[in-house]
Amino acid sequence: MALSTHTTPSGFLLPSIHSAPPFFTEQPNPNTQAHLTEQWIRLILTYARHRRLFILRVEDAEVPGGDWDEILRNERINRRVPPSYISSLMAGMIAKNVAVYEPPKQTRAVMLYWRLPEEWADVLHSWATATGQLNTILTFYEISDPPIPSPLSDIPIPLLRRAITILMRSNRAQIIGVADGEGVRFFAATK
Repeated sequence: MALSTHTTPSGFLLPSIHSAPPFFTEQPNPNTQAHLTEQWIRLILTYARHRRLFILRVEDAEVPGGDWDEILRNERINRRVPPSYISSLMAGMIAKNVAVYEPPKQTRAVMLYWRLPEEWADVLHSWATATGQLNTILTFYEISDPPIPSPLSDIPIPLLRRAITILMRSNRAQIIGVADGEGVRFFAATK
C-alpha cells in the first residue's frame, strides 16, 4: 500500500506517515519509537495550531467525532491511537517543554504550547499595543473572550497568566486586583 497525504474535513493536510499502521502503536525498537514520537509531537502541535486547540486529554483517543478525531484515528486503515500511547506522547511533549500537565498534579491532560509562553507574551503585548490597550486595565476574561476575535481568543487562563508573568519580568505588564478577580495593565516596551 502506498502512503499518501490526506486532507481532513477541517482542511488539515495529514502527513503520509499517518497512513502507516505502525504509526498508531508504540514500537519496541527505541530508535523507531523516538522517531515516531517526534512525528506525533509535530503532528499534534501543528494540528492544535490549525484548529486552535489548547488541551489534549488521554480520553480524546476514545471520543469518536471529538476535536482530535481527525488525527487520532485513521478509518481508511482502521487504526486509532490507544489511550496508553496518548499518555506516552503527552509525557514526551512534557519532556520537550511543548506542553504542561493542566491542571497540575495529574497526568491525564496537557495544555499544548503550539506557541511557547514567550511567544504568547509577544502576541499579547503586540495585541495590547495595536488595540490601544496600553495603560488600560483589562480582565483576563476581556483578553481571552474579546468582542472582536483576536489571536488571544479562547487562550486558557493558565497560559495567559504565564504570558503575563513573562511580560511582568520585562516591566511590560502588571497584574491588578479588580472587582471580579484579576486584571492586567500593559505598558509600552522599553528599549
